[in-house]
Amino acid sequence: MSQATNEHLTTTTMLDFKHPTIQELIDQQGWRQLTQYDAIGAIYNFVRDDIPFGYNAHDHLPASRVLKDGYGQCNTKGTLLMALLRAVGIPTRFHGSTIYNELQRGAIPNYIFALVPDRIIHTWVEVNLDGRWINLEGYIIDKPYLQKVQSSVSDQCEQFSGYGISTKCLNKPQIEWTGEDTYIQSEGIADDFGIYSNPDDFHQEQGNNISAAKKFLFRYLLRHLMNRNVSKIRANGFI
Repeated sequence: MSQATNEHLTTTTMLDFKHPTIQELIDQQGWRQLTQYDAIGAIYNFVRDDIPFGYNAHDHLPASRVLKDGYGQCNTKGTLLMALLRAVGIPTRFHGSTIYNELQRGAIPNYIFALVPDRIIHTWVEVNLDGRWINLEGYIIDKPYLQKVQSSVSDQCEQFSGYGISTKCLNKPQIEWTGEDTYIQSEGIADDFGIYSNPDDFHQEQGNNISAAKKFLFRYLLRHLMNRNVSKIRANGFI
């Protein structure tokens, strides 16, 4: 298994962890004073639950903007997670893929779903701890939202796909930091693009698989409708 190098600790345009707001957050949380294991867990939990699931303007926002937005999805929350971990000296890298759009059905209302590509760009973070790379993908869905989805489904022990989730067991998804891989959408992965040292390189190479017109529509209208829907699910479930 490949070892961490300096490229897994550097800043980039997207991983702008020297930004004052990110540095202030780290000082407030005291993450630099923790062991690497505990720092990973504390930062992971912050990104999972204090940055709730939602749809940003686009995928290639810098970490400081994701923090300012205060919400995100797999790609944008991953950027923030990587930046925060690197800021406290923990090596990270980036894993690119796509997911089948069906796992987003429900989070994305049916009246919008026809505009969604069959496969959606999906990414997660790999963190190096004690010379071992660990997959972190379970940060995407915040616990309050997840709990409302769980409470709306009668049989939670079957494989579940929808509402931004794709897991073998809805009742016990693999989302807690224990030093091992975490996942919440892994059962919906379609294509695997492999590993990148940072999100900037991935997004430059893979771009975005929707048209310019749909990008405009998403940024200025559709994502706001989607976020409103997600907020309703977080408050009331979907039954």
